[in-house]
Amino acid sequence: MPYYPYFDYTFIVLIPALIFALYAQFKVNTTYAKYSKVRSSRGLTGAEVARRILDANGLFDIKVIHISGNLTDNYNPSTGVLSLSDSTYASDSVAAIGVAAHECGHAVQHAVGYAPIKLRMLLVPITNFGSSAGVIVLMVGLIFGSYKLALLGIILYSLMAIFQVVTLPVEFNASSRALQTLYEDHILEDDEIPYAKKVLSAAALTYVAALVSTVATLFRYLLLANSRRKR
Repeated sequence: MPYYPYFDYTFIVLIPALIFALYAQFKVNTTYAKYSKVRSSRGLTGAEVARRILDANGLFDIKVIHISGNLTDNYNPSTGVLSLSDSTYASDSVAAIGVAAHECGHAVQHAVGYAPIKLRMLLVPITNFGSSAGVIVLMVGLIFGSYKLALLGIILYSLMAIFQVVTLPVEFNASSRALQTLYEDHILEDDEIPYAKKVLSAAALTYVAALVSTVATLFRYLLLANSRRKR
């Protein structure tokens, strides 16, 4: 008789993680929306702030470009391009400036050889393989009643959790660098720094939520494997 793991009580363990993930996404959206309406006293745009921070760190070769979307900002070390979204590039809000400075933080991390970001880059191809192959191996193990094969799938999928654990200090450090720069270089006024901090803290919460979701999924997979083992 075929085994259908998707119709299983173990889905219950995912509910708290799902609620937390929804809360984290709600938090970042509402926080950004709130502080995107607060214009910075100096009137610098996200793009201008990014260029200023990059140049101050000697990163003259990194390009700052405009991309479409909302909060799709990113830094690509392989191309040396820092991309700022519609909501960041031309905005002079404290939210936009905080996000732009955060992405510059990643550029600086690469420039100074920040260890966690180097480790994260090494883990990317391994994680991509593990997260996709792990689920397939797990399902095959469950279907054919092979606990060892199912366990191998879980181990492969756990690479995703390791990647997300490494991601946390990378993101926290980028935000810390951003806030320090915004304060020391007087890009934002003292009373504006807490607003930018709230935006970056809300964004960081999404990475925590992603890790919690992955851990919950791993726990569910273990429950499935152990349940199948007893059959």
